[in-house]
Amino acid sequence: MIRHLTLLADRYAKHRKVSTATVATYAAGTGRFFARLREGKTCTLSMYDRVLIWFSDNWPEDLAWPDDIPRPSAKEDAA
Repeated sequence: MIRHLTLLADRYAKHRKVSTATVATYAAGTGRFFARLREGKTCTLSMYDRVLIWFSDNWPEDLAWPDDIPRPSAKEDAA
């Protein structure tokens, strides 16, 4: 799960030409979120879901979603 979030963060940041700290601030509300994950820290399942949904809702249309990461559907977002 951590690999999913950090991979999404890296691809999103590169595509948008922003830092992963900026992406973390938008997605998780704290700029060190992805840095902490890379340092071996963990996050709750609800935070994972929240960040994954943020990525799904804000993913650029001109960037392919990674095939190996399940993308939440709109129905899951509403739940």
